[in-house]
Amino acid sequence: MIRWRRGEVVRIRREWPGAVELDVTTEDGSARALAYPALVGRPEPGDVVLLNTTALAMGLGTGGYAMVVALPDRLPEDPQGPGHLVKARYTPLQTTVLGADEQDSPFHEALREADSLDGMPVIVADLHSALPAILCGLYGSRPPGPRAGAAEAGIPRVAYVMLDGGALPAWFSMSCAQLREAGWLGGVVTVGQAFGGDVEAVTPHTGLLAARHVLGADVAIVTQGPGNLGTGTRWGFSGVSAGEAVNAVAVLGGRPVAALRVSEGDRRERHIGVSHHSLTAYGRVALAPAQVVVPELPGEFGRRVAEQSEPLAARHELVAVAVDGLHEALRGSPVRLSTMGRTLEEDLAYFLASAAAGRHAASLLS
Repeated sequence: MIRWRRGEVVRIRREWPGAVELDVTTEDGSARALAYPALVGRPEPGDVVLLNTTALAMGLGTGGYAMVVALPDRLPEDPQGPGHLVKARYTPLQTTVLGADEQDSPFHEALREADSLDGMPVIVADLHSALPAILCGLYGSRPPGPRAGAAEAGIPRVAYVMLDGGALPAWFSMSCAQLREAGWLGGVVTVGQAFGGDVEAVTPHTGLLAARHVLGADVAIVTQGPGNLGTGTRWGFSGVSAGEAVNAVAVLGGRPVAALRVSEGDRRERHIGVSHHSLTAYGRVALAPAQVVVPELPGEFGRRVAEQSEPLAARHELVAVAVDGLHEALRGSPVRLSTMGRTLEEDLAYFLASAAAGRHAASLLS
C-alpha cells in the first residue's frame, strides 16, 4: 500500500508557510519531494530522508510528490504547549493540534454555547481550485490590500473552511499561503481530519462557527482541500461533502450559496456543462435549501448550463448571475488559476461560475 524509499536532499527548490519543496535522489533517480517541517522537521541539503513515493509512482497531478515521512538521522524536538485534538488519527503521522473548540483553547468559552452564524453568507464549492475564483468575484474591482487580515472599509473579511475530502494538511495549498499574503483571506480553518490551518476545529459545524466567532469573518468559503477524489460513479466522489456543508450552514443559521462546478474544457462527458458532482451534492445530499448560483454564460453552452440546473429548483432557489466583468476580475487573481491542469483561458466557464457565486455573496452583504 505504501511505496517506501530512502533519499538524500540535494537542494531546497522553494518553500511557503508550512511546506518545503525539495530535490532528492533515490535509488530510482531524481525526484521532487515535499516536507512539512511541523511534522518531520526542516530538511537541509545532505539530509537522509525517508520517503513515501506512492503518489509519485502513480503520477498524480495534484499530489505527485515524494512525501517526506521522517529525517531518521535528525529527529525534530518534541512538541510543546497545549492541544489534545489528534488529526490524521491512527496513521504514522498522526499529529496533535490545539482545537478552537477544545477546553484548553482561549476560544472555548466563545464556542461552547455558539449556535448561530448570524446570517453570514457561506459559499460552498466542490473543488479547491474554486477558492481564488470565488474571491475574485467577491471582491470584484475592489480587492483588499496586501496587509493580510487588515480590516478595510467596505471590504469583507473572508475565512476559508477547509474540509478533509482532499489533502489533509492545509500547508499543501500554495494558493492559501499566497492568498493570505495578499490579504485576500483573513484565515483558514481546518476541520475533521484536515489540519494546519490558522484555526483547528473538530467538525464543519464548529469550523463554521470558528470562522464567524473566532476569525470574525463576514463571509466564509467552504471547499475540500487540493486533490479531489472521484471514481466515475454517482456517489463515489469526495465532493459529496459540498451537499453536507450546505446542510451545516443552514442548521447554524447561515445563508448557503452553492457554486456550481461547470466546465467547457473537461473531456469527460459527466463533467461537461454542470458536473454530476454538483447535481448529486446539491440535488440529493443537500436537504436544506440554498441559493444556487447559475452563471449567465453566453451561447448554446450557457443554455445547456441553465437547463441542467433546472432540476435543482425543486429544492433550491436558482439565482441567475451575470458574468460581465468577471473575466477581467479573474485576470487580477493574486494566485495562478488552474483546475485539473486547465488554465483560466482553457476552461473559462469553470472560473466564471465560481466567480459568479462570489459576486452573488457580495450582493448579500450589501
